Amino acid sequence: MTRQSKTVSPFQKRVYAATRKVPKGKVTTYALIAKAIGCRSPRAIGQALRRNPFAPVVPCHRVIRSDLTLGGFSGTTRGANIRRKRAMLETEGVRFVRGRLVDTTRLFTFARRRRP
Repeated sequence: MTRQSKTVSPFQKRVYAATRKVPKGKVTTYALIAKAIGCRSPRAIGQALRRNPFAPVVPCHRVIRSDLTLGGFSGTTRGANIRRKRAMLETEGVRFVRGRLVDTTRLFTFARRRRP
């Protein structure tokens, strides 16, 4: 079974919809996505993104850890995939020094809708 043919759960759809909102040149965190969709588990967000069949339309490379380090990518936390994630972010102007986000103005937070 290929990545594209897997069934996407309603939870994964919510995660992917939130992730699509992160603009080029910005990053967000697993915890911020969790909060935005009403989930209490940043790890669940990471697991959903690990299975992302819609990359790069759903830009999972723009999601980092709450400590502002890179986190994982394509199911790994080291090696070629992480180097690729970092390179993708750097082409968008997002820089890391010693593995941490340099410019915190690059952090995308989800706007809350105000009720009338």
